Amino acid sequence: MMSLRQLGRCMLKKNDLIGLKNVNHRTAVHFNHYPDTVAASEGETNRMNLFQAINNTLDIALDSDSSTCIFGEDVAFGGVFRCTVGLQEKYGRNRVFNTPLCEQGIVGFGIGMAVAGARAIAEIQFADYIFPAFDQITNEAAKFRYRCGNQFDCGSLTIRTPCGAVGHGALYHSQMVESFFAHIPGIKVVIPRGPIQAKGLLSSCIEDNNPCIFFEPKILYRTAVEQVPLKPYKIPLSKADIIVEGDDVTLLGWGTQVHVLHEVCQMAQDTLNISCELIDLQTILPWDKETVKNSVKKTGRLLIAHEAPLTAGFGAEIAATIQNECFLNLEAPISRVTGFDTPFPHVMEPFYIPDKWRCLHALKKLVNF
Repeated sequence: MMSLRQLGRCMLKKNDLIGLKNVNHRTAVHFNHYPDTVAASEGETNRMNLFQAINNTLDIALDSDSSTCIFGEDVAFGGVFRCTVGLQEKYGRNRVFNTPLCEQGIVGFGIGMAVAGARAIAEIQFADYIFPAFDQITNEAAKFRYRCGNQFDCGSLTIRTPCGAVGHGALYHSQMVESFFAHIPGIKVVIPRGPIQAKGLLSSCIEDNNPCIFFEPKILYRTAVEQVPLKPYKIPLSKADIIVEGDDVTLLGWGTQVHVLHEVCQMAQDTLNISCELIDLQTILPWDKETVKNSVKKTGRLLIAHEAPLTAGFGAEIAATIQNECFLNLEAPISRVTGFDTPFPHVMEPFYIPDKWRCLHALKKLVNF
């Protein structure tokens, strides 16, 4: 068994390799953000980070529908990540308000509001604490339309929650939990990679007629900055986005991991002369099978990367589907680069995260199979 001193030396060596020797680990990130742009036809834009884009989207939702309400722990004060700052002052305490520290109650209240006809936007302060509400989401929100033969529904419910690694969150504040909810028929699960996608996808969730869970990678709240359209803006749900076109390998991710894979694309081109096609899944459930299938049929190889643990991570579902439908097109086994089957660590986080080096190593094995 490795001693703590040996472990510390190994970590220092890895930090040297990835250029983190003299960086404050509480603020360091394991990726470079690749900003997106929108067409000039989308009109005037403004420079926003991710939390500002979400705030702008919520502002538009409150302004366009008087039944829309936002509620959760501390949202009246702007929330711990400032996503709702200024909204109570603008729209009043009846439409933007705090709730008790009770996730089950927050979601249950949102279901009731949605059934009564309101647009309910519930915030769970951290995705790691959404599990007390799991019963309400699974057995009530997701099944409401089905159990009554479509006489009633709570489709105007959107649940927002921050997720993912942030550099120092450890086991209670860094988890990616999307695969739990991908197993639930009746809801939609969405994860943006940046401010433009956050506005477009969140707008679509709010207006969708099915309950949606919108996961927000919290490390992107301030690190991701883009020119975001000021007018109402929507991106279709259940449609993957091809960010980089390529011929040799398909790289697939969502949220923060898309930026990790974007850098891997460039590294693979520069050092290995490998052309990668990069896809952002965007919607986890229902996911865009056709776009991924068509890409894999072209490239013959697929690498999936996500922060959640390996076993029963959503990458397993994608791998099973692609293996079943693209078997004769595959030139190598499908590769998954993920978190490990352990609780999310603190000081061991650099080893846990599927960073660009782990992804590049898996890519080399994939093309040399």
